[in-house]
Amino acid sequence: MPKLVRLYITNVAIGYGLSAAFVALLVGFDIANLGHLVLETEMGWLAALMMFVSNGVVFAGAQFAIAVMRQAQTDDGPHGGTRAPALIPVRVEAKAQTTRRVRH
Repeated sequence: MPKLVRLYITNVAIGYGLSAAFVALLVGFDIANLGHLVLETEMGWLAALMMFVSNGVVFAGAQFAIAVMRQAQTDDGPHGGTRAPALIPVRVEAKAQTTRRVRH
């Protein structure tokens, strides 16, 4: 299996694991009365499933993004290309402009 696919599957599994823990804590601590909704109503399992899937998508995406960004190479060399030479001011002679008289 390619490394990128393995990385993706691993991080999606971690994200959905975090989602399961998050939903369990929401229901367990009855945050915003979600525990009552899930445990006491007829279709509470559907609410729990929707929370699990929705949070799983967010957590898996964030987990994968963090994993990809952590793969950046660190070089000790120069960064950002070559440096431009320092600009040195040059004196330029300014000639006075002659004023023209406008006749009416």
